Amino acid sequence: MRSPMDTRSARWGSPRAVTAVVAVVGVQVAATVWARWDQHADSWSRWLDLGIGVLACALSPAMLRWPAPGALGPAVLAALSPAATPAAALGVLQVAQRRAFPTAAAVAAAAVAAHALQGLLQPSADISYAWWLALVTAVSGALVGWGALTRARCALVMSLRERALRAEAEQGRRVAEARMLERTRIAREMHDVLAHRLSLLATYAGALEYRPDAPPEQLSRAAGVVRTGVHQALEELREVIGVLREEDAADEGRPQPVLTDLPRLLEEARAAGEHVDLDDTVATPEALPAATGRTAYRLVQEGLTNARKHAPGQPVRVRVEGGPGEGLVIDLLNPVPDSGGAAPAGEPAPPTPGGGTGLVGLTERVRLAGGRLDHERTREGFHLRAWLPWPA
Repeated sequence: MRSPMDTRSARWGSPRAVTAVVAVVGVQVAATVWARWDQHADSWSRWLDLGIGVLACALSPAMLRWPAPGALGPAVLAALSPAATPAAALGVLQVAQRRAFPTAAAVAAAAVAAHALQGLLQPSADISYAWWLALVTAVSGALVGWGALTRARCALVMSLRERALRAEAEQGRRVAEARMLERTRIAREMHDVLAHRLSLLATYAGALEYRPDAPPEQLSRAAGVVRTGVHQALEELREVIGVLREEDAADEGRPQPVLTDLPRLLEEARAAGEHVDLDDTVATPEALPAATGRTAYRLVQEGLTNARKHAPGQPVRVRVEGGPGEGLVIDLLNPVPDSGGAAPAGEPAPPTPGGGTGLVGLTERVRLAGGRLDHERTREGFHLRAWLPWPA
């Protein structure tokens, strides 16, 4: 990554910058040579000033690409003639703006030494040598300070710019994370609501396919159940979308399923041919907080869906117990056939393929509710057990 001063150096090395530097130095050199032209008694001194001035102009572009070495050339020439003083001063300023303070101080010291030698070789009649040294030192110090201030300002601007870019990138990352969390929440809600309903429809559709010669009354009843299930799935989909659009939809819209709705859920499963036994010892299910009740409902719903997918035709045992201050315990157990989910003879319910994300989303839902979820496969079958907090 390029530093702020490297970026500035690349810009200063452009043809436009070179032209500007040569023009500025050339004008100052010309003014110096013209002012000293009539002061020389011999012609060689005049041509020396002119030659050194032209050479200083020629060396000026070098300080744009190599600040320190480029500034030393005009500084050395300044010891021979004041015609190189403008280029030497510009060199000190360039080094102070683009290099660290020790380097700038060294170049400034070289310029002061060169002008001190110039004062000895070509003493001025208008100013004493002591004042000449003081003036040269003060000007060189001012140039170093000006350049250092410019360099610090440039570094500050670049730092603020980089900080703004980092803040923008961080904001983009947070937006992406929020979008991902929202997508995960939508996917979990869709899975919890629709997977149960669609697995029921798959069971009825499998029955229709398996028994095309069934009595018309039975076929009509099964088709009616499929039609009703489709309508219920659409209604639940609208309900989920409403909840996702507005966080308070559970309070302002339709009531969300809670623990007291478990009997209706189990009746739907039994109507689809699933063998479900419920052992509910909760005395006051209506006292359970709505959020906890909804989590419990989704947990049982997901457990029944998984049993229907992976162990069709097998009985499912559901046990619910607990109370205020103790928490709510939900326990589901269903046998898993060794054949990988084959249904008993006479039952047209092949295993339904799953995405493998149901338990992951369910675990996250229980965790967000402040509870814990355990699931394992034992000799008795697949065991799903959850504990949810129930304040006293």
